[in-house]
Amino acid sequence: MTSTAATGSTGSVTGEPNTMVTRGTVLIVLASFCFGTSGPLVKPTMDAGLSPQQVASFRIGLAAVLLLVFVAATRPRLLRVRRSDLPLLVGYGLVGVAAVQLLYFAAVSRIPIGVAMLLEFTSPVLVALWVRFVRRVVLPARMWVGTALAMLGLAMVAQVWQGLRLDALGMLFGVAAALCAAAYFLIGERGVHTLPALGLVTWGMVIGAVAIAVIAPPWGLPGEIMASGAEFGGLIVPVWTLLVTCAVVSTAMAYLLSISAMRYLPANVVSVIAVCEPIVATTLAWLALGQVLTVAQVIGAAVLLAGATVVQLASRRPKVVPTGDLVHPQV
Repeated sequence: MTSTAATGSTGSVTGEPNTMVTRGTVLIVLASFCFGTSGPLVKPTMDAGLSPQQVASFRIGLAAVLLLVFVAATRPRLLRVRRSDLPLLVGYGLVGVAAVQLLYFAAVSRIPIGVAMLLEFTSPVLVALWVRFVRRVVLPARMWVGTALAMLGLAMVAQVWQGLRLDALGMLFGVAAALCAAAYFLIGERGVHTLPALGLVTWGMVIGAVAIAVIAPPWGLPGEIMASGAEFGGLIVPVWTLLVTCAVVSTAMAYLLSISAMRYLPANVVSVIAVCEPIVATTLAWLALGQVLTVAQVIGAAVLLAGATVVQLASRRPKVVPTGDLVHPQV
């Protein structure tokens, strides 16, 4: 059985379901690796004196500029959007880019980072619930089992039991970040079938950068801190190099790969496989920053990967569900 995805302005994607699932899986795993580099890259910059809001404003702002210049110079037609697409772009930029970053940092400022990470990465459960009860798509039992395993593994990797304290506002920020992360996957899944992935990410990044610049203007970053050195991987490197790397790899490339994966996989599958990101972040923090991995974290990583694998295997036999002029694999 063959399946098609994305018709219209983005062209068409055709192929065997298993091939499409494999492509989507590779893309989201690469995206998770890129997203996972952000923590180890930006932590030394915050230790040097930058605030989380300043870091987020710089990484998104620079990523937006780089993407806009690159697309305008190489494929300017991708920047053309229909008026009917503007609400989707604004929602993607404000919710999927700006709000996720700001709410997560707000949560981290009030509750332990492990708890904040766990709250944000409950988004796969929210996506699955949306697909089940709003779209009324019956999901395989294995999908729920894999999601539960992934959440359990994530809790172990994040070590949420360390320093847990209840802060109502901090917990509210974390839940809001999860809702925005779930919206990112759902909006992205819809947007990638009506807009080119590169155009969607570029305009989403620009909109998100403008929104965050209102709170923390990137041009207000202190020059003395940007030029100072920070320890990374046993070396002393300039703060600005870490931020530029984060903008290119952890932001521009990560968002583009993530959105591209949604051309081949539905949002509920992509969102679960994306929870591999904490494994990447924890491993890089161990290699580059000397943070020690505990036995519980190693076991948690194995459980998380097992859960993501179950979800991926459950998507191997997709059911083709028509949605208007769009037909894409659904589970």
